[in-house]
Amino acid sequence: MEIASGPLNSCSKEHQQIYQQWFSVADSDGDGRITGNDATNFFAMSKLSRQELKQVWALADSKRQGFLGFSEFIAAMQLISLAQAGKELTADVLKNGDFTGTIEPPSMEGLDASLAKHKPAIYVEPEINGSSPLKPSPQAQWFSSKTTKRISLNAVTSIIDGLKRLYIEKLKPLEVTYRFNDFVSPLLTNSDFDAKPMVMLLGQYSTGKTTFIKHLLKCDYPGAHIGPEPTTDRFVVVMSGADERSIPGNTIAVQADMPFSGLTTFGGAFLSKFECSQMPHPLLDQITFVDTPGVLSGEKQRTQRSYDFTGVISWFAAKCDLILLLFDPHKLDISDEFKRVISSLRGNDDKIRVVLNKADQVDTQQLMRVYGALMWSLGKVLNTPEVVRVYIGSFNDKPINEATVNPMFRELFEKEQYDLLMDLVDIPKKACDRRINEFVKRARAAKMHAYIISHLKKEMPAIMGKAKAQQRLIDNLQDEFAKVQREFHLPVGDFPNIEHFKEVLNGYSIDKFEKLKPKMIQTVDDMLGYDIPELLKNFRNPYD
Repeated sequence: MEIASGPLNSCSKEHQQIYQQWFSVADSDGDGRITGNDATNFFAMSKLSRQELKQVWALADSKRQGFLGFSEFIAAMQLISLAQAGKELTADVLKNGDFTGTIEPPSMEGLDASLAKHKPAIYVEPEINGSSPLKPSPQAQWFSSKTTKRISLNAVTSIIDGLKRLYIEKLKPLEVTYRFNDFVSPLLTNSDFDAKPMVMLLGQYSTGKTTFIKHLLKCDYPGAHIGPEPTTDRFVVVMSGADERSIPGNTIAVQADMPFSGLTTFGGAFLSKFECSQMPHPLLDQITFVDTPGVLSGEKQRTQRSYDFTGVISWFAAKCDLILLLFDPHKLDISDEFKRVISSLRGNDDKIRVVLNKADQVDTQQLMRVYGALMWSLGKVLNTPEVVRVYIGSFNDKPINEATVNPMFRELFEKEQYDLLMDLVDIPKKACDRRINEFVKRARAAKMHAYIISHLKKEMPAIMGKAKAQQRLIDNLQDEFAKVQREFHLPVGDFPNIEHFKEVLNGYSIDKFEKLKPKMIQTVDDMLGYDIPELLKNFRNPYD
C-alpha cells in the first residue's frame, strides 16, 4: 500500500504561498493553529452550507486534534474548492490522481479586504507532517515553568494542550505526593504528550520483526540487521529525522524533545542496548516503530540479561499505540521469557495484535494445524475470554511462494495484509483519542495508588514497632489490597502487580508516606467528571 504524500506535498509552491497568507488571516492568535472559532469565521467566506463545512472540518481534522495546522488547513482549502466545484467530499477525494496537484484555491468572498488589513506574518518553512508554529507556543513552557499561576481553559488551543494543563494542575500533584513515578510510571513531560504514535514489535528471534519494518518502509533503516540467528540485540526506535543516522541510547534518553527520558531508570546497562535510528520517510512522519531483541528460548533464556527486559517492554507498552506479537510457523512454542513478556503487557490488551508471519512457508494442511496450535498456545498465556485478532501472511518483499500456497490462501494473505496495513494507517487518526484514553487510565491508576499508599500509612503504628509492622504489611500485601478494595469499592482488576509493588515498597519507609488527602482525590475526580468532558466539548467539530 502506498503512503499518501499529504496535501502539503501535492500543493504547488505558488499555492503554498497563497495559503500561507490566508492561514495568517485565519489564525487569530498567531500560534500556528486554526481553532474551531477561527474556522467558522474564515470558512464562512466560502459560502458553503453548514453541512458541507462540517464535512470539510471532519476530513481535514482526521486526527481529531481539535485544530488545523498548516498542512490540514491546505487540505481544508482543497476540500472547499472541490465542494464548490460540485464534487462529493469523501475521505479519499484528495488521493484521487485526477485532482492531486491541480486543485485551484477556492473562492473566498471578502478575503481580499481581510488580506489588505492584515499584516503578513513571517512563516517558517512548514514541516511535512504538520505545521510549524509562527512563534513558540506558551503551552510548550508549562512543564518548565516555575509559576503556580493557574491556566484557564481559554489558554489552550488543542485537546493535547488541554491534557497538559490538566496534568500539571490536577494530576501531577497527586502523583508527586504519593510517589506514583517510583511505583508505576515516571512523571510525564512535554514530549510525552507531543510524541508521534508508536508501534512495538515483539517476538522470538527470526520471526521477521525487522523485516516487517523494512517491508513497510520499503527500504532498510540505519543499523538494521536481518538473519536467521538473533541479529537484533538491542531496542531500536525507528523514527523520522532530517538525515539517516543512529543515535546512542544515552544520548537519546537525555534529549528534552524525545519521549524517552523515563528509560534512564533502567540504568546504563539498558541504555547501552538502546538506540534510535532516524531517516526521512513519509510513513515515519506519522508513526514511530520500536524494534525489540528476539525473545529467547531454551538454554539461552537462563542467561540473565543485564537489565530488566520485561520492565522495559512494560514501559514501551504503556507508551505504544499498537503492539504486534510476531510468530513463525516453526516457532510456536511460548518460552518462559516470552510468557513473562506477554504478562508484562497487562493493562494494554486492547493494543495487542498477533501476526502469524511467514505463513507461505507451510502448505494448506499444515497452516490449519499451525493456526490451531497458535491459538491454543495463546489461550494458555492471554488469560482473557476474548479471542485476540490474528493476522496471517508473509510480511516481506519476496513474492508469495506459488508452489506451496493454494490460490484461495493467496487471496487470504493479501486480504489479511491489507487489514493489517489499514490498522496501521488508522493509528495516526486515532492518536488523539488514544492520548485521552491513556490519560484517563493513568488518572485512575494514580487514584488507586494514592488509596493504597495512604492505607498502608494508616496501618503503621505511631511510635513503637514500625519495622515489624512494615514487614507484616509487605508480607500480607494481598490482604491489604483486599481491604482497600472493600473500603473504596475499587475494581479488583485495576490493582497493580503484587510482586512488583512489594519489590519497590521494600526500598521505602511506609511511615514516611502521606496520609490520604481527600481534596486531591476530589480534584482528580472533578477532572475526570467535568474538565475532560468540557475539554472534548470545546474542541469537537465546530459545525456540530
